[in-house]
Formats: sequence, structure tokens, C-alpha cells
Amino acid sequence: MLSDIEIANNAVISSISKIAAELGLKEDDYELYGKYKAKISEIKTPRKGKLILVTAMTPTKQGDGKTTISIGLADGLRKIGKKSILALREPSLGPVFGMKGGATGGGYSQVVPMEDINLHFTGDFHAITSANNLLCAMIDNHLQQGNTLNIDPRTITFKRCLDMNDRALRNIVIGMGGRADGIVREDHFCITVASEVMAVFCLATTLEDLEERLGDITVAKTFDKREVKARELKASGSMTVLLKNAFRPNLVQTLEGTPAIIHGGPFANIAHGCNSVAATDAALRLADYAVTEAGFGSDLGAEKFLDIKCRAAGIVPDCAVLVATIKAMKLHGSGDMKAGFANVKKHYSNLHDKFGLNVVVDLNKFGNDTAEEVALFRQLCQENDMPCAVSTGFVDGGKGCVELAEMVAAEAEKENKFQYLYDLTDSIEEKINKIARRCYGADGAVFSASAAKKLAEIAPECANYPVCVAKTQYSFSDNPKLLNVPEKFNINVRDIELKSGSRFVVVYLGDIITMPGLPKVPNAETIKLVNGETVGLF
Repeated sequence: MLSDIEIANNAVISSISKIAAELGLKEDDYELYGKYKAKISEIKTPRKGKLILVTAMTPTKQGDGKTTISIGLADGLRKIGKKSILALREPSLGPVFGMKGGATGGGYSQVVPMEDINLHFTGDFHAITSANNLLCAMIDNHLQQGNTLNIDPRTITFKRCLDMNDRALRNIVIGMGGRADGIVREDHFCITVASEVMAVFCLATTLEDLEERLGDITVAKTFDKREVKARELKASGSMTVLLKNAFRPNLVQTLEGTPAIIHGGPFANIAHGCNSVAATDAALRLADYAVTEAGFGSDLGAEKFLDIKCRAAGIVPDCAVLVATIKAMKLHGSGDMKAGFANVKKHYSNLHDKFGLNVVVDLNKFGNDTAEEVALFRQLCQENDMPCAVSTGFVDGGKGCVELAEMVAAEAEKENKFQYLYDLTDSIEEKINKIARRCYGADGAVFSASAAKKLAEIAPECANYPVCVAKTQYSFSDNPKLLNVPEKFNINVRDIELKSGSRFVVVYLGDIITMPGLPKVPNAETIKLVNGETVGLF
């Protein structure tokens, strides 16, 4: 069987100008980045599309093909006569060269040009990294040049970033050398997709909003405990200039010619896990159905999409797709698929009962799944009154997702009873406990002494902010070993950070870290050029 990159390289695809024209875009509405990529300008027509959110059950370490299903669904909607578009995240180089892989789908449900998208694409992540590190450089330069703001170097919270898994950069010392080499202090790196600049970039609605949010970023405290913002360092203007072109969403296509807007890419386990507001907004203005994806399960990307992004963008999904696999059900059931179906039920309950969404459960069928297992999946869904479909998008592309497309189109027409998981008027502690109890099934949240102290310090400034939980993707709890649907547990809040530019509070559970490391055998060992062609890229 052909690899993903061989399928992508063998595909005959349209010029991006043709895709843009089919969306009704004129030449002045976009800027070409080669033959198959373009940056689009602000779309000013009214929003008209129905929003479809794709999420999943608690995944295996290999993932469950959520992006593949999102792409297949968009292609499937076109096959049943609907004008559809994708709105996805950009891949991070960390997973590409690490373990999980890229984010362009797989098999015959891919977005292309696959190699470009998975690597440098249009340079958005490089721009975000540069803007982030410019602010870091300006902080340290301010210290070097006299520190007129009276910044206490021990309180600097804004981290440098790099879009690569590099554990050696988690904790470093900078300014070593002579007096001309800067102030010696402890510093830290996070991966670009976990940076606050990435979050700000994805939640901003306009360039003006972007500059305002960048200026709001808290970087440190003074010796007399006053918070210092990025605008006091006069950094937000130049940061916005670096991000000006990156802020325009990227237009590409699927193997079947369905338009795809791919833009922004915060991780869902350590950030808010959704593509940019600008991209989703454009998709809703350009097509009748906009298919978007939130990272990992309903307890991570989907919860943050609904409680954070929907508030920021003023949007509500018309239908959610819950992707399940037999492999994941068996994992959570210790080999018993029926027992592991409890995990699917809990995610369905989160989406349908807690958030009030119309939901279709979709089985991403793999080649070694048996007819008996597929029949059991349908039976279990029917017994629990859960609309379901079976998809083979990896092998069959859009044709393999027609059943799903038909069900999604039908469910999206039904009344939506959407509600948030918590109110913005709740205290931060109440918000955390509501997420823990309603979404995770926990008894509640237990705060470390340091987290409780930080919460008390930041509470006045963030009273009406939503919460972004950073936790493992492998369990509803903060312990990745607690599979299926854990009971009688608490979540452990280790740390809390105010992200005043993002306008949310990050809550760290368990051992979650913001700069991943490479595995023992990273993907980077297999990627190379052969006769000028990239091989080993999935």
C-alpha cells in the first residue's frame, strides 16, 4: 500500500486559484504562495454556514484519525451536494519529527500539498516564534539597559519558545559571560504551540484586536509587586508587524478538491487546541458547511473550543462528530470492546447532555476491524440512543464518509440546545470544579499550596476569564494510567497561570509539561531526501 506522502505526491490537484474561484473569491481577495497555497484576506460577507465540530473519545497513543475523518466528512458532504469547507489547525514540527506525526490526515483523506503543510507551510509558526522571542529579547534588553520599569528578574513568567521537541530547553540559564552579555537569570522554553502568542494569535478577531491582546500580555512583576505588560516595553506594535501576514488564513485543498483553511495550531493538552477564530469565521462565510476539529477528546479540545473559542468568536456548533475506534474501545475495556464503549458514552454525554449539542458517533473503521465488531458498535449505539455512522475515509476518501455526511447534515438541521459548562461570573475555583465534575466525572479539584496562592493573587484580574486546563489526553483524570471512565477521583491542580493576552487562566494538572521531548526513536530518524524527493514523512 502507498504511504501517505506517496498518495499525496501522486495526486493530480487543482491550482489554488481555481479553488478560490469556486469559493467566489476574486484575485484581490487572496495572495498566492506558489501554485497550491494562498493567503486570503478578510471575508466581509455574512456568516452563512453550519458549523460542524469533530472531536473524539479518549485516544490511543497513535491517535484515532480525527483529522482524517474531518477531511473525509468535508469531502463526503460535497458528494451529497453540499458546499463544504474545512477549517483545521496547522501541524507543529514537534510531532512531525517526534512521535505522533503530522496533521494533514491520512490515506485518501488528506489535505495537500501535504509535505509543505507538515513542514514550513507559509511560515506562520516561524512568525509566531519570532514575535514571541522578540518580546523575550526586549525584556532582557530592558534589564540590561537600566531597568527603568523596576522589573524583578525572578518574577519573569513570559517564556521563550521553539517549534520543536527539545527537553534540554525546559530549564536554562541565560546571560552567561561578561557584563555585555545580559543579566544572568533562570529562563525557560515552551513549544511554540503552547506559547501565549499562539493562543493570542488564534483568538484575536482583527489585527487591532491582535495588537491589543499582545500588549495585554503579562511578562513579569516589579520589585513592588506591580504587574508589567508587554505594551510597557513598547513591544506589541513590532510583534504585530511580524504577525501581519501570518494572521491571514491559509487556503489549500483536499485530495478531492474540497477547500481547506488551515491556520494556527495550539496543542489541546497544553493549550486550547483549536484553529484560529479568523479561519473559522472565514469558513462560515464561504460555505454552507464548515467542518472544524478540536484536539483530542471532549474533555480537552472540545471543552476548550466550546467554553473558550465559541465565546471569543460568537459561534455555536450545529452538530458535533464523536470519532471512535475499535482499538481505543478495546484499550479502555482491557480487551473488551463492550466494556470500553463506556468511554464513548461518557464523551457523548459531555457533548449531548452537558453542552446540549446534536451529536453523531462515527466509527473510524480500520482494515483489521471485523464485521462482528462493527455490528457490535452499531448495536451499542442503538441501545444507547446515539446516532452513529461507520466511515472508511482513509481507504475510500469522501466516498467512505457519505453515511456520516448524510447523518451530520440531518442532525445539523435539528434544534440546538447549546449551553456552556460554566458561567463567566463563576469564580475561577468554581469553573475548575465544574469542569472537573461535569466533564471529567471527578469528585472535585484539589489545589496545591502554590496553586492556591497564585489563584488568590490573580483572582481580581481574571474574575471573568474562562479556564484552559492543561492535562493528559489519555484519561479523563490527570493520571494517564486511569483508563475508560474513572470513578471516585480528584484532579490535582499543580499550578495556575494568568494569560492576560489570551484572556484565560491556564490550570496545570499532574505532570503536564509545555516543552515535550523526543521519543527514543523519533520520526526524524526516518525522514530524508532520495533523488530530491522527501521520503519517510508518513
